[in-house]
Amino acid sequence: MGMSDHVPTHHAGLQESLEKPLGSRQQPRWSLPGSREGQEDIPAKGSVSKMLEQVLRELQPLCTTEQQFIEKFFQLSQDAADLPVLEASATKGGENVASPEDPPCTKPRSQLEEPTSQLLSEIFSCLEPELRGFLDVCSKVHPFGCVQVLLTLSDSIFEMWGSSSALPSSFLNTILGNVLLLAKSTFNKCIGTLCKEIEEAKMPSKMRGGILPSVSRFEEFVNFSEEVFRTARRRGELDKAHRRLASSVFSSINSLSSTNLKVNTDMVMMENFHHIHCFLCQKKINCLEDRKREAKQRYSEHMEKYVITYLGHPLEKLNHFFEGVKARVVQGVKEEEVSFQLAYSKQELRKVIEKYPGKEVKRALETLYRKMHKYLSPEENLLPVVWHAMEQELIRQYQEFEDLIQCCYAESGIAMDFTMEDLLNYFSSITLSNM
Repeated sequence: MGMSDHVPTHHAGLQESLEKPLGSRQQPRWSLPGSREGQEDIPAKGSVSKMLEQVLRELQPLCTTEQQFIEKFFQLSQDAADLPVLEASATKGGENVASPEDPPCTKPRSQLEEPTSQLLSEIFSCLEPELRGFLDVCSKVHPFGCVQVLLTLSDSIFEMWGSSSALPSSFLNTILGNVLLLAKSTFNKCIGTLCKEIEEAKMPSKMRGGILPSVSRFEEFVNFSEEVFRTARRRGELDKAHRRLASSVFSSINSLSSTNLKVNTDMVMMENFHHIHCFLCQKKINCLEDRKREAKQRYSEHMEKYVITYLGHPLEKLNHFFEGVKARVVQGVKEEEVSFQLAYSKQELRKVIEKYPGKEVKRALETLYRKMHKYLSPEENLLPVVWHAMEQELIRQYQEFEDLIQCCYAESGIAMDFTMEDLLNYFSSITLSNM
């Protein structure tokens, strides 16, 4: 009967101890991985779960004992099937009231007005409000504290219902079912807020590329939540959250435009989708396998666009000339007659080729390499990959130019100033000089 005095006193001490670090830190809600703020949060991670587990462990025997005492002392009749059925449903683990994924309602509301429940509700009138307040404090101690609260509460309830050592208190089950609903609601609100912040995150004004703030936030949450849920029995709520957040971060990257970037948009998209793909490969989260494949595909697409865009500069006029040649052939002009058109005559071809002596091509490629080195982020280390892709694309273009010269300007003796071997030497020379 002394429980009504015990709970608020014990809770107040815990709430006070949790609120002190919250008030003293005054840190921003989000901190990037590796930052000082993130390191300061580490001590609070375990303490939230431990304190909540302790409170729940102490509540079960007290509530169960009090309920048994009331029923025995006042000789209150109770449906003998209620508690055994509750315990049996917990051990089966089916889709029933024992599932932490589906909060319990152990009895219909009409039965909650029985004498035992009425007495317990009066004796423990402060329990649910105090427990709700305590959960609220636990959720606020750490930016992602709601993750710890949800897991600890779900696992503790699951453990209580699965235990054969003592019948769970039907009154306590109702209370825990209500606070579990609250924990899920708080968790979903946190995820909703984070999704909105990810989607609306703006590029820093001086940012020239690299990993976007929205991607870093997604990564920070996944790292933390996966560590918390490492030994979880059930992770349905977390998987739903991961899918929502992944959708938001993909949307954030897709919404990038050249207006708020000082560098090539495809470059930034390429790096960020590559980063997400590598991160998801490392984490091995089953519910995000489709997103991992999508990230790889998007990374490849944007690298291809980036390569083609930048390779338009070293041989720009040659590209334009031969694009025109191909267009005439598509329109029905015979290959051997293309050179009789004024804009694509042999003389015009020689003029364009003269603009691209081998030395100039090599110099243009060196400038391109330096530009890529300047803007590609060292963290992703995509420079060697992109440089190789550019080499392959330029080789393809060169071969296409040679084929068109053979088809449309046969026996003219016209040839480019540099050979395929020269082109390969340019790339290898630039690569070796920058190692």
